Amino acid sequence: MSPFQYGIDFGLIGGLQAMRGFLQVFGQPDPNSPIGYNISPGRQQLISSLMTLGAFISSSSAGIFATWLGRRQCLWLASALCCASNIIMMATTNMSGLYAGRFLIGLANGWYMTFAQLYIQESSPARYRGMLIAVFQFWTSIGTLVGTVVDNGTHHIESRESYLIPLGVIYIVPVVMSIGLFFIPESPRWLLLRGNHTAAEKSLLWMRPNSAAVPNEIATMQAAILAEEHLASSASFIDVWKNPIDRRRTLLSIGAISTQAASGAMFMIAYGTYFFEMAKVGNAFMNTCILTAVGVVVIMINSAVITKFGRRRVFLMVGMSICGISQFAIAAVYHVHPGTVSTGKAIIGLSVIYLCGYNGMVATYAWLAGGEIPSQRLRSYTFGIATSIGFAGAWLATFTAPYFINPLALNWGPEYGWIWGPSCLLTVAWVYFFLPEIKNRTLEEIDEMFDARLPARKFRKHVCTGRYVGDEKEKEKQGDKSAVEHVEEVR
Repeated sequence: MSPFQYGIDFGLIGGLQAMRGFLQVFGQPDPNSPIGYNISPGRQQLISSLMTLGAFISSSSAGIFATWLGRRQCLWLASALCCASNIIMMATTNMSGLYAGRFLIGLANGWYMTFAQLYIQESSPARYRGMLIAVFQFWTSIGTLVGTVVDNGTHHIESRESYLIPLGVIYIVPVVMSIGLFFIPESPRWLLLRGNHTAAEKSLLWMRPNSAAVPNEIATMQAAILAEEHLASSASFIDVWKNPIDRRRTLLSIGAISTQAASGAMFMIAYGTYFFEMAKVGNAFMNTCILTAVGVVVIMINSAVITKFGRRRVFLMVGMSICGISQFAIAAVYHVHPGTVSTGKAIIGLSVIYLCGYNGMVATYAWLAGGEIPSQRLRSYTFGIATSIGFAGAWLATFTAPYFINPLALNWGPEYGWIWGPSCLLTVAWVYFFLPEIKNRTLEEIDEMFDARLPARKFRKHVCTGRYVGDEKEKEKQGDKSAVEHVEEVR
């Protein structure tokens, strides 16, 4: 439900900026615009980018909140803030009120995306973690599709209802989420970090069909946590940078999640409808619905294969290459024959190819790699920092895009692809040299490989020894009384 809310917001707000009813309130008449109204680049920037700015700020603080409140409590906070922000957006006809609502809903979305993924990363079995994160991205696409379909159904209304109806849909997620959270347990790893062994085991028993394997899994988690505490007793924002191993994991997590922003997806998602409208590419709202539906289908296919194929080369590298080449092609086609019917059809086709690369390969694996890489004791801090920087990149893309595509500014339109093509190809090179392959590894195995300081190219074939549990057993054999007491307590 968290990514569904995030997707709905993006799907809705992109269409609102091309609605006559919305522009009559927050825009100005423009006889040169295909719909008779337009919106200034400055207002367009703030409407779209304030949400990602809010998400940046809230995810930056995620480590502190997640450490002390847990994942469920933070999701309740996000739901309450989401409802409050939407009340402001629906009630106001003033730009300042709209800006405030967009910023507050950004805070809520940042918490939704960060805490929900922390929960999934910490709770899912290794062999299903990739599939579950793919399903996470699937719901982002479903939310975006629902938002664009609702916009398509109301954009012809020439009054405030054209955008109030779509905004009303936003209440669905926080209400359902707030009720549903009563029926699921807290993250077992967070409970262990807080020293609550009984609740952690009860939580994992709720999640696992094979109850006999739960004590051993709990013991492995606890042993890994103790091993990390032996290396560093504290866990704070500063600690993610102090130790070279933790610093490497933090930088890799940041880089992995930032591949989304580097792909140029925020431009395509946030301004897709407006982009098609101003470029006079067919029915802008219908085109956006079609593209989003294609993205949903692609990510469904991705969910079926994510656990069977490698992540680094096959998906992130190929996906970013497709995104880069299609962006170059869109810019080149429009540069040669701007405004023609054939060019419009070509742009739609190339946009479909772009979404296949982004939704089918980049989006899922960026979040997956970024969430798997952090250490256990610093996961909420590292993942929060990585997510916030990813949102900062998204904010930069959404904030600057109007300068390039708006007819009142540079009026590049589809030629904005000249910016994002090189960005995609540079990201391919970074993935090749630095991002390790950690497909189907447990979080404890990932800890072991990073502690061994393996280069990225050796992760895929490395054979883990399971040293955390082994170390505990060795201490027990040697008569280490404290270790014996701890192992007995965990078991």
